[in-house]
Amino acid sequence: MFEQLKNIDSAFRHIRLFSIAVIAACILICCYTVYKSFALITESQQRIYILSNAKALEAYSAERKDNIPVEARDHVKMFHHYFFTLDPDDKMIQAGIARALYLADISAKLQYDDLKESRYYSNIISGNISQTIEPDSIRIDLDSYPYYFRYYSRQRIVRATSIVMRTLITEGYLRNVSRSDNNPHGFLIERWNTIENKDIKTLNR
Repeated sequence: MFEQLKNIDSAFRHIRLFSIAVIAACILICCYTVYKSFALITESQQRIYILSNAKALEAYSAERKDNIPVEARDHVKMFHHYFFTLDPDDKMIQAGIARALYLADISAKLQYDDLKESRYYSNIISGNISQTIEPDSIRIDLDSYPYYFRYYSRQRIVRATSIVMRTLITEGYLRNVSRSDNNPHGFLIERWNTIENKDIKTLNR
């Protein structure tokens, strides 16, 4: 009689341990499933599809801090492109300068005014001169805010009788502003200054 009760008690303990193990395993599987489901939903929310020319292009969202170096360099590059890419056409010059001035503060406007007063743009139009700029490198210091930058590039000035190559080195600071159609990167150039702008070589045409 006692032996039977002992066996029943032992079997009950085994069944209880087995049941607890099964319940714990079910809880772990449920928690893992819920976690993976949330992770999958979060990942899918960061992914969007853009329809372009009847093709679906996949894009991913990212934190702004992840893209600051890329966006800052492109902001500096596009500002200099708009400011220094010139052709002998007054409307083209004004359109480029207007786009550049959206990306910088009064320091850029003052340099533009100085060039305008010295008849720089008038000489480009009257002399049928074209000017382009090619960046060599852009250095951004992200360790302190506002972000200091230094821009290294070369200018190519095409005149009727010659082609002049010049170095151009500028510096300034970037601070965050709201994004807009005119300023898609959300930066503003401050205290912009030209460090060096001198001839490298002249080629006769």
